[in-house]
Amino acid sequence: MPLDEKFTPIRMGMIGGGPDAFIGAIHRMAARLDGQITLVCGAFSSNAQKSRKFGEESLYLPQERVYGSWQEMLKSEAKLPPNKRMEFVSIVTPNHLHAEQAYSALELGFAVACDKPLCHRLEDARLLANKVEKSGTPFLLTHNYTGYPLVKEARHLVRSGAIGSVRKIVVEYPQGWLATPLEQTGQKQAAWRTDPERSGAAGCMGDIGTHAENLAEYITGLQIESVCADLTTYVPGRRLDDDGNVLLRFHGGAKGILHASQISVGEENGLSIRIYGEAGGLIWHQQEPNTLIRTHLDKPTEIIRAGINHSNLCPAALHASRLPGGHPEGFIEAFANLYKNFAAVLRARRTGSAASPLERDFPTVTDGLRGMLFLDAILRSTSQGGVWVELNK
Repeated sequence: MPLDEKFTPIRMGMIGGGPDAFIGAIHRMAARLDGQITLVCGAFSSNAQKSRKFGEESLYLPQERVYGSWQEMLKSEAKLPPNKRMEFVSIVTPNHLHAEQAYSALELGFAVACDKPLCHRLEDARLLANKVEKSGTPFLLTHNYTGYPLVKEARHLVRSGAIGSVRKIVVEYPQGWLATPLEQTGQKQAAWRTDPERSGAAGCMGDIGTHAENLAEYITGLQIESVCADLTTYVPGRRLDDDGNVLLRFHGGAKGILHASQISVGEENGLSIRIYGEAGGLIWHQQEPNTLIRTHLDKPTEIIRAGINHSNLCPAALHASRLPGGHPEGFIEAFANLYKNFAAVLRARRTGSAASPLERDFPTVTDGLRGMLFLDAILRSTSQGGVWVELNK
């Protein structure tokens, strides 16, 4: 490998994330925050003219690296010399497009970063997981809340036994932005999220319930074994759930409650988790991400704060921190932690070396499959009147 190639940023392409998108801009900001990744190409819209205009005029990419379709981009990039072509593609399109786009990229040897949920059908998730396992190609699923330093600290405390065996997990994700039929006004983000052809068989639960499921499993290391679910569609005319309540049973005996809602008026982005063990508990709120509350059986409640100067934090939390305590880090930084680690894995792949365990700490296609198994189970439970059902293997 030429010396200059060893020290150049990882080259990223993007599918989706054009002028009317929300999450695409977040991915681009997060990917470039640490200087490890550079955007070199993209197909930013299903409309070829929009894609080219946006890529050239808003992102300042060269004309020949802005494509009219994602198929054209993958084929053209694969023909470029190894030191010029993109090394991975970031997929930020609606759910129904994820599987084909990711599978096609993997077929050509490109690594993949994919927005969640993994796809909109369980059978596609199984195919993708199998493809990744057989190829060994790096795959990042952007459950970005796992990137927060104090989420990693909570994981360390649980898995080190600091709160004892986990007994109860309560995780919630309330929002209020879909309390009215916003999709009927032409609002793009609401329209595709409430359309079963593009979102999949679950609405609110697919969009944000999977974040809650992933956060619970990531922190505790416990997998959900069975669920008893009650999904509801409150807004007249809406075709997918906008509210859901789920009882959880975890491997090992812990039990829990998960609720997700997009009709909770006044709520913004209220992802929260409470974990209770035999000897203590942990409480974390996404809207106050730099604080972790730790409770004890026999002494006062403890407040844990984020910051690179807090040497008592675990290595993973410090690895995910950039600033001293009192300088808030938030959503973009947590997202960027996933991309930073993914870039390290791709750099190791480029140089034939091995990434460290800290660098391999990001959600993968396996987490995406877990999310789809969770959605499948809660849909089956709801369709049968709210009975207990086990997650399929």
